[in-house]
Amino acid sequence: MTDEALFEVSGRAGESGSHGGPGGTGGPGAGGAPRGSGSLSDTDHQAAPLAVRMRPQTLDDLVGQRQLLAPGAPLRRMVEGDQAMSLLLWGPPGSGKTTIASIVSRQTNRAFVEVSAVSAGVKEVRTVIDAARRDLGRGRETVLFVDEVHRFNKAQQDALLPGVENRWISLVAATTENPFFSVISPLLSRSLLLRLEPLSDDDIGELVDRAVVDERGLAGAVDLVAQAREHLVRMAGGDARRALTYLEAAAGAARSKDSREVDLATLETAVDRAAVRYDRDGDQHYDVASALIKSIRGSDVDAALHYLARMVEAGEDPRFVARRLVISASEDIGMADPTALGVAVAAHQATQFVGLPEAAINLAQAVIHLALAPKSNAVVTAIGAAQADVRSGRIGRVPAHLRDAHYSGAKKLGHGSSYRYAHDDPRGIVAQQYAPDEIAGRVYYQPTGRGAEGAAAQRLERIRRILAGDE
Repeated sequence: MTDEALFEVSGRAGESGSHGGPGGTGGPGAGGAPRGSGSLSDTDHQAAPLAVRMRPQTLDDLVGQRQLLAPGAPLRRMVEGDQAMSLLLWGPPGSGKTTIASIVSRQTNRAFVEVSAVSAGVKEVRTVIDAARRDLGRGRETVLFVDEVHRFNKAQQDALLPGVENRWISLVAATTENPFFSVISPLLSRSLLLRLEPLSDDDIGELVDRAVVDERGLAGAVDLVAQAREHLVRMAGGDARRALTYLEAAAGAARSKDSREVDLATLETAVDRAAVRYDRDGDQHYDVASALIKSIRGSDVDAALHYLARMVEAGEDPRFVARRLVISASEDIGMADPTALGVAVAAHQATQFVGLPEAAINLAQAVIHLALAPKSNAVVTAIGAAQADVRSGRIGRVPAHLRDAHYSGAKKLGHGSSYRYAHDDPRGIVAQQYAPDEIAGRVYYQPTGRGAEGAAAQRLERIRRILAGDE
């Protein structure tokens, strides 16, 4: 097969592509080269999944991401003005990255080629760009969609640069990971970075309602009971693809029973997931979150995991859970295990990178670490006592020897003149006053003897003796 035949794809993503059927995946085709059109072109084939059939075809059909759709916004200018540029779409799963790539192809009347960073290599990328360059000479532009671009190594990302720099292609690259860490700087600087937010419950609800009645979707063949709809939206967790996949499964389960009604029991059976009685906007939200933190504080790892599971299964925003763990790491553990904060912060970052359902594993690791760690609230009481003094007016002037002495005339004012450099002392500590006179001698941090804080307490005792001139 010639390159010309291999890349003879439809001018619009919605029209029939060269492979002629719904089975195209946009991945490697015959001979290992990427195939044109692919999965994004099969939105009107009834055998396609519901999530594919219901993919919006215009910007005005797109649900959510309103920050990208305002008049004059870069994405709208690119699509409606048919401007050649490259996009880097960063967002969680199911937020619309693939959909935007499809819309760019449809509304700009360009050829569309899709490759997956999981399977395509440098050779395949160069083959696509070479074919796009030849097509450009015949007056035909190409959109190259690279899914999961963060999986490309540096050499593979470098292979995209000539096509982007010379505008032989309009690159649309999608990633769930922070592109400032996962995408090479030359590619990042040559692309327009668009940040996609997780879809809200209202957004997911709108998509579900549309899919129930739309001719491309279920065409009114089923009735979605309100309770089932609420649970479906909750389970989706901001992921449109997941919501439509669950809806399709539930509709199939209802039809298998010769019923039009998709109720809660049918939905639970279809997706094998029991409904969790949990109102994220009501008392349950705060009650379960409180129980999670108090179980961690009480070192009951099993109870803590139970409450974490309830929050995850209820569709709680995983970023909310991660933030609570970061707070708990300092509030309930602190210096008793200084690594706890690092673990909690890492879990928060992993949650943003990965998203649910896999992020539940990262959160569980953090919960286990925090629950098993020795506990101390000395950090909380220390900053609380210091803030209380400041608020009561116990502030005072900075001692003269500690003031900035780097500007002209500072020494004439006595600033820094008697300052003693700690590194000149073999102990690394010298006796001098650091606190203002008003709080000299005040003690804020009072460590416990638990965990690593026990060693910190011993060191602190000696430090305070040296600072006081007693050693």
